[in-house]
Amino acid sequence: MPKMKTRKGVAKRFKRTGSGKLKRNSNFKNHILGKKTSKRKRQLKKSKLVSTSDYKRLKSSLPYN
Repeated sequence: MPKMKTRKGVAKRFKRTGSGKLKRNSNFKNHILGKKTSKRKRQLKKSKLVSTSDYKRLKSSLPYN
């Protein structure tokens, strides 16, 4: 049986936590930042966990992670 290929775009965007969950960066923080409040921009810096429904979809994209 050949090795499964990792989807490299997914591997660059998601990291595995110690407990096995997937961590992702926030969106909406690249441009048009002038109209967003400081509090909102500060909260967008933090990483978030992937929801369970999305995790099921991403599981096959990261076979060895």
